[in-house]
Amino acid sequence: MKTDKKQRKPGKIFILSGPSGSGKTTLLASLIKDNKISNLLVRSCSITTRPRRTGERDAKEYFFVTTAEFKRLQKAKKILEWTRYLGYYYGTPKGPLESKLKEGQNIGLCLDIKGSRTLKKLYPDKTVTIFVLPPSLDELKTRIEKRSRADRKETASRIRLASQEILAAAGFDYCILNQNLKVALGELKDIFLQEIKK
Repeated sequence: MKTDKKQRKPGKIFILSGPSGSGKTTLLASLIKDNKISNLLVRSCSITTRPRRTGERDAKEYFFVTTAEFKRLQKAKKILEWTRYLGYYYGTPKGPLESKLKEGQNIGLCLDIKGSRTLKKLYPDKTVTIFVLPPSLDELKTRIEKRSRADRKETASRIRLASQEILAAAGFDYCILNQNLKVALGELKDIFLQEIKK
């Protein structure tokens, strides 16, 4: 029996990782805004316990929950991966991500290395991992100092962490050197368009 309905191809997960200041968040936001990509990629909405900032909307920027609710969702295995940053929890909720994949939507998200590895393990055939490298550690240090009001001790700590994170780049599907945003974005776009054809 013939059917007019085409079976929808499941979506893919595109994860950008890299040290703080590498430009991964800017690259993902730019990719989603690109004319060729905007209808092919959606951003994953994370769940967090941090307070909502002015102008932020629930289920748009984040799903805002209490710590008790976050822990309840963790226990119920409804959070795929999580981290704690500056005293607040952040995680990737299972339900929305799996719904989008079933609908054939491609999902973009920025995660730390641990989170990236977790999702790759859970969805090995659907996950594409991309590591964003800074031009150099000196440039990264400059970026970290510019974007934060961190003291010298905290900056040094972030640089040490970045050095360790860069060593993990070899375990990713792709690496992009973000020396020039336009060039890096072009590379990211090529990776995305190539992967969705597979």
